[in-house]
Amino acid sequence: MEPKKCIPSAITILNMSFGMASLLYAGAGEYKYSAVMILIAAALDATDGRVARRLGACSAFGKELDSLADVVSFGVAPAILVFLAEFAHGLFFPGLVVSFLFAACGAIRLARFNLSKLPHFEGVPITVAGGLAGGSILAANLLPAWFYLGIVTILAFLMVSRFRVPKL
Repeated sequence: MEPKKCIPSAITILNMSFGMASLLYAGAGEYKYSAVMILIAAALDATDGRVARRLGACSAFGKELDSLADVVSFGVAPAILVFLAEFAHGLFFPGLVVSFLFAACGAIRLARFNLSKLPHFEGVPITVAGGLAGGSILAANLLPAWFYLGIVTILAFLMVSRFRVPKL
């Protein structure tokens, strides 16, 4: 394989690495750093596809790898971050349900996207939903915990909705 064709996949793996870093920071109680890792992963996710198209390196492998990385960075990482930062000490059970729902809806959204041939996105992209859920922790001192129950639930359902979102 040509080295230039590996570049988009390397960016995708870097995206996933920042998702992993987010999980590790969240587990250590460093919620703001965890949120920043998700936002950096989002920037990388916006880059890998563009680089692949520019280099002529688009492939089914790259699409699948991107989805797997996205489940980590924008499904699991934000769900765990919001759970630990907002739900673990007071809204444990409802927070557990909502966090699972968010990660599951993100995975469903990606699976549906990978099978779709539509000229638009159906449902809010997981990168957007994960970035909003994770990034909202940066305002955690300003927002009550119940706000997160609502916003994470809404974002979960928007990911699996039939809501049309134009591809940019």
